[in-house]
Amino acid sequence: MDNDVKTWLYDILTAIEEIESFFIDRPKRFHDFCNDVRTKRAVERNIEIIGEAMNRILKHDNTIEISNARKIVDVRNRIIHGYDSVSDETIWGIAVRHIPVLKTEINNLLGNHSL
Repeated sequence: MDNDVKTWLYDILTAIEEIESFFIDRPKRFHDFCNDVRTKRAVERNIEIIGEAMNRILKHDNTIEISNARKIVDVRNRIIHGYDSVSDETIWGIAVRHIPVLKTEINNLLGNHSL
């Protein structure tokens, strides 16, 4: 695997781990998330980073197999360009349902099978 792609995969993994860190000392509750503007913005920013890194990967090597790769880029674009149309429910759903799956796929691509 190309070093640029590895770097971007690690950027994605770092952003995922940062999202997870926001919930280490408290339960994942949607109500709490909605009432914590700093956490919401931090999660959104990390999803933007994930989407930008994914975009770079796809442009560099479109053979990398990551499910929903194009949708990840689309979400990034929607957050940046359509910020007023992104709901808390959408960001929450990504954080609790899709981010864990993506983390597993990234770890597998990087050979971090035990993580």
